[in-house]
Formats: sequence, C-alpha cells, structure tokens
Amino acid sequence: MMKCMHCQGKMKKGTAPFHIDRKSYHLILDEVPAWICQQCGEAYFDEPEVDSIQEIIQTVETQTDKLSAA
Repeated sequence: MMKCMHCQGKMKKGTAPFHIDRKSYHLILDEVPAWICQQCGEAYFDEPEVDSIQEIIQTVETQTDKLSAA
C-alpha cells in the first residue's frame, strides 16, 4: 500500500486540483488524477499526469510568448 511521504497516511486514488502562477498567466486544472492522502490531503501525481501537465504548461508558455511578441 502506498503511504504519504509527508505524514505516512494511507493514499487513495482520486482527483486533485493543480495550479501554477507564472508572470504572464495563471493555469488551473480542476480535476487531475492523483493519489490523495486520507490523513493530510496531500496530492501526488503519477508520471503520465506529470508529463501531461508539463506539456500543457509548455504549450501555454509558447502561446503566451507569441502574444507578448505581437
């Protein structure tokens, strides 16, 4: 069974929000598949979700750079 790295609580599959604030944008994803600690609520994302989040961030950064250059 997977344990929380923060408090050693039990982890359960669910969804969690993800947000990032950058100088030119704010990205909010409401429901990303994640492991959620049943004790402290800490969320951990598996590698495929992290890869998807990073791809979304890169796309948004590329597009906001185009807006800034216009």
